[in-house]
Amino acid sequence: MKKLYLAALLAMAPQVMAVEVEVEDDTDLPEWAIEKIAPMHDSLSDWVTHNSRNIDSFFGSEESMHVENDSFLRLSQELDWSDTDGFDAETGVRFRLDLPTSKKRLRFIIESDPEETEGTLAEQASNRLSNDQRGLGSTILGLSKLSKKDKREAWNLRAGAGVKVRWPPDPYVRFTGERLWDLSSPWQLESYNRASWFNEDGYSIRSKWDLGRPLDENHHLRFITNFQWQEEEADTLEYSEGVEINQLLGPRSVMRYAAVVVGRSASDPRLHDYYFYTQYRRNLHRNILFVDLIPELHFPRDQDYDPEFSVTLRFEMMFKGDLEFRR
Repeated sequence: MKKLYLAALLAMAPQVMAVEVEVEDDTDLPEWAIEKIAPMHDSLSDWVTHNSRNIDSFFGSEESMHVENDSFLRLSQELDWSDTDGFDAETGVRFRLDLPTSKKRLRFIIESDPEETEGTLAEQASNRLSNDQRGLGSTILGLSKLSKKDKREAWNLRAGAGVKVRWPPDPYVRFTGERLWDLSSPWQLESYNRASWFNEDGYSIRSKWDLGRPLDENHHLRFITNFQWQEEEADTLEYSEGVEINQLLGPRSVMRYAAVVVGRSASDPRLHDYYFYTQYRRNLHRNILFVDLIPELHFPRDQDYDPEFSVTLRFEMMFKGDLEFRR
């Protein structure tokens, strides 16, 4: 009965959330909320823009004031609930300082949630990491050397290094490669690969292969394969296979429906977890403020495949030079 109830709840969630409200402006916020947020957003966006271009000008050329700069600051707040762990909350910060005209094409990175600290493939999907795994000690500061190659034409390779914000500092080195192939139309295949070393956690390797195509103007089909190996996880190879349908609900809302299977070990493959989830994402205000609602239904092997239900509510705010309030 519990399985049927949870499955019905998960199936009904997208129908409830997919109601698209027609509005005249590209915002859901009342005027008083916009007036409260606008000064803070403009101030931080100006800070990101001015600092990134000034630093780029110091290391690069005068073109830094005119070329596109991908620097941004993203603040997020997550509220999670699961029927096994109850409520949890997490605040995330990600900052990227881009220096596109510098001779070595550098990017300064501050990440509170680097992918190397996101745990196993099952944990990444179900938000099961505890606060001590996601705290300040997981934040990294580093530099990344960018490639000039377009991933549609050749492998885009980049290298980076830095430290975790903890004492004593935990240095890391990472290498990343990306490629995008246009297959027989309309299929596309994208590959993302990263090898990392952290002094405390050791080596890790992850690879993602994303095969997709549009079904029509509002639907997109994707088949996603992940491989992950982490030295700290008892030298265990993990793999997952997922299928997604992404649906465009309107100019500011999208929905994702997904089913994923997670396995472990290459010598003795076993199903470790399978789960279903939907994700509703809404642009609440002019590409600046976003909300995600993500209900999930997991069937983990270590719980004898008994269903576990969870839901995540996430708010994100972006600060970037070309994202300004239109009052």
